[in-house]
Amino acid sequence: MTLVSTSAFYDRSTRDLSSLRTRAEGLQTALSTGQRLLKPSDDPVGAAQLRSLMRADHFSAIDQTTAARAASDLTLTDSALSNFASYVIRAQELTTQAASGTLTAAQRSGIATELTEMAGELVRLANSRDSSGHALFGGQTAGNAYSLTAAGALQYDGTATATELPLGDGQTVTKGVTGPEFLNFSGTNLHAVIKGLADALSGGAPDPAQAARDALGQLDAGLDSITTAQTVVGARLNWIDLVGERRTQQGELRASEEAEVGGAELASTVTQLQQVMTVLEASQASFAKLASLSLFDLLR
Repeated sequence: MTLVSTSAFYDRSTRDLSSLRTRAEGLQTALSTGQRLLKPSDDPVGAAQLRSLMRADHFSAIDQTTAARAASDLTLTDSALSNFASYVIRAQELTTQAASGTLTAAQRSGIATELTEMAGELVRLANSRDSSGHALFGGQTAGNAYSLTAAGALQYDGTATATELPLGDGQTVTKGVTGPEFLNFSGTNLHAVIKGLADALSGGAPDPAQAARDALGQLDAGLDSITTAQTVVGARLNWIDLVGERRTQQGELRASEEAEVGGAELASTVTQLQQVMTVLEASQASFAKLASLSLFDLLR
């Protein structure tokens, strides 16, 4: 015959009831948080999977921030290129007027004044800043992309290439274009063409009308160069969107997997909680009844 001491009975009953209460509290927490894994020991394998998925979410968030920065800089680039194109189109209009043999010297001088101001605006625009305050068209330099030499010529002070930014999954994007990629063409640059034409119309050329006609071809080449750069920038923005869509899809798949691995299934959890509460209530009632018995009760 096995005899159980009163203290042993109480200790075992207390442990059993405490275990049931802990289980019930865990299920209640799972219902309120939607997570069934409250600590790694609940499911070591599942916890490892969740850590891996959360790490992927963290890196995805970093990639998304980087992609947003690249998209912002490329959008600024596209806007600046549009301004460059507008200047070239205006320069073409003025040059067409200047190419006419009927203009007076005073009229050509007025056109030269506007072209000179335009050349100054081109320098300002070439030194635009990106979202970080660095040179938009200076590649990887932090300072100005361009400066003027003592002779008034445009000088590039940036690096040969623009910065590449990671988009995730080994994909990258170049976040801009350098000034020479679109300002330089046919052995010259846009600033030199417009400034040279302004000088020619101000009396620096024996035949200013012919100088204007010669400049029209160079301006056409300059506009083509800018348009090509805009096409490149547009393609990069589309690439960022494409990679972003794929990142979103992967994020949705990870969220689904996280819910499957660590999420609490509502109906099943409610059922388990009801079962545990039923057992707990019955165990508490049994313990209370047994604890109230004494040897005198058995002798009656």
